[in-house]
Amino acid sequence: MKLYIKNMVCSRCIMVVKQQLETLKLQPTLVSMGEIELAKPASEKQLKLLDESLKELGFELLNDQKQKHIEKIKTLLIKKVQSGEIEEHFSITGFLSKSLNKDYSYISRLFSEVEGITIEQFFILQKIEKVKELLVYGELSLGEISYRLGYSSVAHLSAQFKKVTGLTPTHFKKIGSHHRHSLDNIRHK
Repeated sequence: MKLYIKNMVCSRCIMVVKQQLETLKLQPTLVSMGEIELAKPASEKQLKLLDESLKELGFELLNDQKQKHIEKIKTLLIKKVQSGEIEEHFSITGFLSKSLNKDYSYISRLFSEVEGITIEQFFILQKIEKVKELLVYGELSLGEISYRLGYSSVAHLSAQFKKVTGLTPTHFKKIGSHHRHSLDNIRHK
């Protein structure tokens, strides 16, 4: 039995959800970002208990098909950004169409309708959070960050960073990490 979970966006989320499943004796065979696979079907009572316990932790069991598609889109894009390996001419359109085996215009329309922002805006917000993370760690230069996240130049990264945050990457690095957001709370302003 496959279940979809909203707001599962990091390895810590996976660990917490897995613990919850084990507590409820649901025998997960797979727990990954946004998805759970159970060894055997859960009863209505078990699903209700799971949903309640997940909500207490900031997650949500998805029943709606549209929401399932949205979470899959988010999960794919978050994984891509978190990998830190985005090629310069990366195509969101091609990537999502191929990964989901769906027409991009449908995916794009659905995402915008439900989330209130475009897929491209969501992707940019994710990339900017990754830039913030890498700046705070201080292990990579702005040029290296730019290259890893698929920006055509440091100037392009800096302009996009300033447009989203109101700060230059250099200024952000000086003031530190208190301006970072958790991945499930990134919203378009």
